[in-house]
Amino acid sequence: MTAALALGCYAAVIGSVAPKALARSAWPYRAPGLAVAVWHGLALSFTIALALTTYHLVTPTWHLHNGMSGLLRFCGLTFDVRIPGTGPVGVPAIAVPALVALLPLACFAHELLRARRVRARHRGVLDMVGRRSARWRATVLDHDTPAAYCLPGRRPRIVVSAGALKLLSPAQLESVLEHERAHIAGRHHLVLAATEAFARVFRWLPLAREARTQTALLLEMAADDRALRRHPREALVSALYAMAAGDAPGGAFSVGGPDAAVRLRRMLEARRRPHPALRGVVVAAAVAVPLLPPLLGCAPGMG
Repeated sequence: MTAALALGCYAAVIGSVAPKALARSAWPYRAPGLAVAVWHGLALSFTIALALTTYHLVTPTWHLHNGMSGLLRFCGLTFDVRIPGTGPVGVPAIAVPALVALLPLACFAHELLRARRVRARHRGVLDMVGRRSARWRATVLDHDTPAAYCLPGRRPRIVVSAGALKLLSPAQLESVLEHERAHIAGRHHLVLAATEAFARVFRWLPLAREARTQTALLLEMAADDRALRRHPREALVSALYAMAAGDAPGGAFSVGGPDAAVRLRRMLEARRRPHPALRGVVVAAAVAVPLLPPLLGCAPGMG
């Protein structure tokens, strides 16, 4: 029961306190890729902690033995424990924790399939109404509204409107297209789908709400950073300002959108990259956080 209490308190801190602290921090905007890894580490850590908490509540026994079997029992993972006054606890004792752990994975798979169907339908429309531009390596839509977005996945495609071609200079357009290529190369749709799946399962959790909002913004910032490494800052800033009101269909990434003002302010401010020591600490934290729940469950005296 001590392990269940410790794991439950840990899950409460990770699910409620940690996301608020991370959302208020300044460093994630300086290292958006690392920040996304931390958000995912927190989500994974919460899921593991919740699964282990339910297991220890179902099997409130002391697990200790020698060899591999003893290691599993020491960590609270055994199939033949006995609750005082009852018979052996087998599959039913594992069913609830397994459901907690597998439900986000099932939702992740569902989210991927749903987004894939949406993108497939949109590609079908693009094949009928769009025209391929070899110069820009993109599909051009004859629409006056300036817009640019990408459809990620197995058959990625970048889409730009005729209005954007008229509005943007060649340098601006290249920076916008590089932003979209960054989304495709980074497989950002998988990252976003994982966050969306976690948010759907734990929609009542502050961590789920903050992770969904922050991850979407941080991925756009990460794509901005890649574009800025290859193109002048002025080109991307002016292009984003001109297309800030642009939108994208479901399953796509757009260069504009509701977070454009935040991204513009970030690019206009002089921001130094995080110190290597800070980056090392953040990477270590992102790796270590998911390992803490099993350690809590395995600690001696936590039976």
